[in-house]
Amino acid sequence: MAGGKETPRQKMIGMMYLVLTALLALNVSKSILDAFVAIEENMQKVNIVQANRGDLFIKDVKAELASSNAADQALKRKKLNYVLKKMRAIDNETAEIIKFIDGLKLEILKESGENVSQFSFQNPKSILWKKQEAVTPMRTWLAAVQAMDKYDEPMRVMGISDDIKNPKGNGKELWKRYNDFRTFIINSAGTYQIPGSDKGFQIEVDPINDYVDNDHLTRKVNKMIEASKANFRDDKQVLVDLYLMLTKKERNVVHDQSGVHWIGMTFDHSPVVAAIASLSSMQQEILAARAMALGSYKSKVTVGDFSFNRIVGLAYGPAFANAGEEVDVSVMMAAFDSDNNPTVTYNGNTFLGENGQGKIKVKASGSEMTLSGTISIKNKSGIPKTEKWEHKIKIMKPAGAISLPEFNVLYRGYDNKISAVASGFDQTQLSATAGTTLTKQGDLWIASPGSGRETTLTVSGTNSVTGKSQVLLAQKFKVLSMPSPELFWGGVANGNKAPNATHLMAKYGPGIPLNAEFQIVRWECTVGSYPGPPIVGTGTDVSKAMSIIKSAKTGMTVTFNATVINPREKVERKILSQYKI
Repeated sequence: MAGGKETPRQKMIGMMYLVLTALLALNVSKSILDAFVAIEENMQKVNIVQANRGDLFIKDVKAELASSNAADQALKRKKLNYVLKKMRAIDNETAEIIKFIDGLKLEILKESGENVSQFSFQNPKSILWKKQEAVTPMRTWLAAVQAMDKYDEPMRVMGISDDIKNPKGNGKELWKRYNDFRTFIINSAGTYQIPGSDKGFQIEVDPINDYVDNDHLTRKVNKMIEASKANFRDDKQVLVDLYLMLTKKERNVVHDQSGVHWIGMTFDHSPVVAAIASLSSMQQEILAARAMALGSYKSKVTVGDFSFNRIVGLAYGPAFANAGEEVDVSVMMAAFDSDNNPTVTYNGNTFLGENGQGKIKVKASGSEMTLSGTISIKNKSGIPKTEKWEHKIKIMKPAGAISLPEFNVLYRGYDNKISAVASGFDQTQLSATAGTTLTKQGDLWIASPGSGRETTLTVSGTNSVTGKSQVLLAQKFKVLSMPSPELFWGGVANGNKAPNATHLMAKYGPGIPLNAEFQIVRWECTVGSYPGPPIVGTGTDVSKAMSIIKSAKTGMTVTFNATVINPREKVERKILSQYKI
């Protein structure tokens, strides 16, 4: 700070800067220590709140037991007593670890030379105000601590003076007890037998203290719980939250030094007030876990677990019905808390409901839709209760019908395409009288009538939800043979000018909207007064008749007389067509 070449004035200025820097350092240090005192004070108040919160759950169960005196409530009393037994076990274990941590606080204070011989409530000169009561930690006043900034003493008490990677003594014991409590509280919350039944649940807790980040830890915990025999429906989220709440990473990197134990990382060079605040923080985690576990047990037996401030009438039944059909409608009272709306998930999205319910809008498509998701609501203990939901919707296709009774005809030997819709039902059936066969092709039926003169088609509808069926329509159809086709020469119809073509075709003209195929078995061709015999042939090719056709004079008539057959009907028909040269 002062070199050999500095003047006395410069040396004095340098010394003043040194003193000023030291004073500033002392001031910052005191501010930090005061901050730890304030943190500890707030932590103690939170611990009292958490302890009271858990106590209230026990009080509620006891009150429920006291009011369950009826003869028909024997099973309920058995359940309540079982739950109280589990709650007492949780309380006893919690009180033990709270006492142990309070003992560490006292030992740190003693080691630092503080007077901890007696308790004096709300005495600003006394560090100890109130002894531990059940699970509530002792009440202290760290503003009265004289040696706030000492850090060697907490390190000695926590067994890390020589090695922050491998704590000894109290530090090693604290780590063990804290993790043992985690195992105990999760076993207590997840392992139980339901009174009055053979149904029970069990969870084996694995020690997980090595993880990358919170997401990695959460995945590990979920995997462990899912591999157990726990009550996933009611307890899974509670068990996950308890484990996360009470888990600390054992080995850490501190100032480029790897493998530092959590105890060493937390209490290394930690001032007295900071060390005590860290211990109070652990107590807060333990008390919060206790309250959550007790709240979970309370929710299994008491009827007042959820609050409601509004009641509405609710009726629900089938989404559609038909005239004459019996309809079942369920009517009930629905209660909800308008200040505690449910959280609903659907299709990967999460949203908060209104007026006790979540409303989802979807566009109907396909023949059936299945909607599903979850709905969650928090009980009075703040624990979310989650249930799965699913709703199926049958999609009806709008339909109308127009009929021409005089033209109700089915043709033999033809694929009669029929579209049938049972309006008001999600399933349609079509049947026919004996002699007529029906086959389904996509959305249509193919009707093939037999030799009779008429047949009856019947349309029925079925509601796949209720299983009810109903005949909607029975209609008679005439059964006719297919009409004869027309003969075309090179695509030219009968009575027109002769074309220069070499092929014939048998088909229906535009007046008959049937799509049928005909084969030409044989044909005869005559031209005017040609003296020789007719030219004959088979199939559609008439090339052999072209020589006499081309020799005919203008005004002569060319006549084709053909025998045709429909492969489906197998009835030969004779058709004739004439053309002018």
